[in-house]
Amino acid sequence: MVRVRFAPSPTGFLHIGSARTAIFNWLYARHSRGKFLLRVEDTDLKRSESRFLDEILEDLKWLGLDWDEEPLFQSKRFGVYREKAAELLAAGKAYKDGDAVLFKVEPGRTIAFDDLIHGRISVESDTIKDQVIIKSDGSPTYNFSCVVDDSFLGITHVLRGDDHISNTPKQIIFYEAFGLTPPRFGHMPLILGTDGAKLSKRHGGVSVEEYKRDGFLPEALANYLILLGWTPKDGREILPPAEAVKVFEISEMNDVQAKFDLQKLRWLNAEYIMKSSNARLIPLVRQYLYAAGIPTADFSDAYLAKVLDLYKVRAKTLSEFPPMIDCFFREDFPFDEEGRKHLEKPESREFLRILADQLAGITDFSHATIEVVFREFAEERGIKPGPIIHPARMAVSGKTKGAGLFEMMEVLGRERVVARMRRAING
Repeated sequence: MVRVRFAPSPTGFLHIGSARTAIFNWLYARHSRGKFLLRVEDTDLKRSESRFLDEILEDLKWLGLDWDEEPLFQSKRFGVYREKAAELLAAGKAYKDGDAVLFKVEPGRTIAFDDLIHGRISVESDTIKDQVIIKSDGSPTYNFSCVVDDSFLGITHVLRGDDHISNTPKQIIFYEAFGLTPPRFGHMPLILGTDGAKLSKRHGGVSVEEYKRDGFLPEALANYLILLGWTPKDGREILPPAEAVKVFEISEMNDVQAKFDLQKLRWLNAEYIMKSSNARLIPLVRQYLYAAGIPTADFSDAYLAKVLDLYKVRAKTLSEFPPMIDCFFREDFPFDEEGRKHLEKPESREFLRILADQLAGITDFSHATIEVVFREFAEERGIKPGPIIHPARMAVSGKTKGAGLFEMMEVLGRERVVARMRRAING
């Protein structure tokens, strides 16, 4: 059975690159009907914090990843590492240097492995110095504890970033020293910015928490990270993780570095928002409106659903909703400065006055009826619709652009629309 693991370090938030590693391990486990395990690398007792671990685990769940078995904590296994080091000392394969323990690297040999992504990789042992396995403070080194724990967990495949390629030969010699068969290794090219530089904040956020806060849907972020390393044979770009599980093949993973394109991610997120049900979006959008100081408690889900029907085709992130739709929930909405010119012309105010009176007398306040009123008004005066639509949009929303004006008016309702138009005349 395939057994893979993700090994987060609780010294900070979950990095976007680490999240991709977790996703591919999860994909492989679920596709192979294997096990996806967690190993918490918390040997750095000074820097490891429970708040970071809680956030990492929450982010993994948010991304839709579930794991099998209880997580293994390295901080609870220091005694095991020392016992394993003692075995190597007793076998003459390691030696003490003060309080530290070092592993003897056999010179003059080639250490080779068949990488699942890159193919055959060989390293000469003469390029590797004797390896510290237990530090002078009694804590284990990364490569040693990694091997001890992966063998204990029965890990069959190790999928991780390219930055670990140099660690693999060192780990292989530890497996050999214990008479164990190493797992299969696969190293994924790292994620770079669009300029080819190491991914950093200037390319966008670097932690999952930042993307969550900015209003990205978890399935959209997971979908995008999957595409940064693998492309399905049919070339699909909209591929939710649950669908990716069915068609994922580790042998098809890319062996070239992937570039993180924030605009592509925003496009993908917009696609997911557009296709999401209102039932899914309503509680999420309410949270963003509340955080923006826009109270929605007095407005029903049915009303919010009508608003979302107008705007979910326009938003690329959930955080974009509050400034787009604030006018549906408050009367003190701000006015776009560039649009005030549409309300300053005397003829514009006169148009609004007449239209407000006409709309006040409509019993069927549907967008179709409202449009007829506007079109007939323009035709009677021999003018284009623009000179009346622009002032009306500003009056009812404070914005120069948005959803269709007549659809907006229908959702807002006759009383609010008429009151806002009359207020704009006098404002």
